[in-house]
Amino acid sequence: MSSFSTYHRLTEVYQKATELPFDRTSKIVLISDCHRGDGSWVDDFSHNQSLYYCAIKYYYRNGFTYIDLGDSDELWKNRHFSGICTIYADIFELLHQFYSENRYYMIYGNHDIVKRYPAFRKNNLDRYYNTNTDTFEGLFENAEIHEGLILKDTDNQAKLFLVHGHQGDIVSDIFWRVGRFLSRYIWRRLEFFGLKDPTSAAKNYDKKKKVERKIIDWAADRHQIVIAGHTHRPTCPDEDEIPYFNTGSCIHPDCITCIEIVHSEISLMKWGLKTKNDGSVFVDRELIAAPRKIQGQ
Repeated sequence: MSSFSTYHRLTEVYQKATELPFDRTSKIVLISDCHRGDGSWVDDFSHNQSLYYCAIKYYYRNGFTYIDLGDSDELWKNRHFSGICTIYADIFELLHQFYSENRYYMIYGNHDIVKRYPAFRKNNLDRYYNTNTDTFEGLFENAEIHEGLILKDTDNQAKLFLVHGHQGDIVSDIFWRVGRFLSRYIWRRLEFFGLKDPTSAAKNYDKKKKVERKIIDWAADRHQIVIAGHTHRPTCPDEDEIPYFNTGSCIHPDCITCIEIVHSEISLMKWGLKTKNDGSVFVDRELIAAPRKIQGQ
C-alpha cells in the first residue's frame, strides 16, 4: 500500500495524535470548514457569519470546549491571514476567550495547512492588530495546531479520532501547493462565472463520495469512530452503521452544521434562521439526527 494512500496517512496521523480525555460531564462542540475569507465576493463564509457568531457565543456561555476540525480560514484563496482577522475581529475576540480558558483546540485542514508551520503561527496567530484599540493583542499565543486528535472517554475507554479528512488526496494533501495555486489564481476567478472547482471534495459529488468511502473503509478496518470534515456533508450514522461522522460546514446556503458531544452522546446539529408567526426572525438550534451513544471498545 502506498505511503501516500488515505489508509496509510490516516494511520500515521492516528498514531501521532494527542489524546484528550473527556467524560459524561464534558460538553464539546466540533466545527469545521468555516472558510473565513476577506469579506469579498468570493468569501463563502460571509453570509453565515452572524449564525456562526451566535452559535459559538452559545457554546461559550454554556461551557463547551470548541474543537476546530480544520479549514477554519480560507488560506488558499487569500494570501494574508491578517485581512481575515480584521474582517471578523469580533469572532476572533471570542475565539481568543475560548483559547485563554483552555477550551479551544485546532486541527488544520488543506485550506489552512500552512498553520502547521511554526513560522506562520508565530507571525500570524500569536497576536493580532486590534483596530478598535490601535494595538497588537494576544490571539492564540504558542498554539499547537494538530493534524489529528483523539478524544478518549474515561468512563468506557472509547476513542474518537478527529481529523479533517483530506489525508491521502493528491491535490489536497500531497501537492497542496498546486491546489492552492489553482484555487487562488484560477478557480477563484472562474467561480464568478458559476464554474465549480473540480478538485474540491466539497464541490464535486463524485470526489466527495470517494473521499468518504476511503475514510469509512479505514474506520471499518480499524473498528474506530471517526469524526471528520472536508466534504461539507453532515453525517451521523445509525447504530448499525460504520461510525463515520462528519460535521458538515459553516458555508451551507442557509445554515451551519456541527457536532455536539454531551453526556457521552454524539449529536448532529444545525443552526439556521426561522420565522415566527408575527414575521420576526430568530436563530434556531436544531437537532437533525438522533443522538448516538458512544460505546466502549
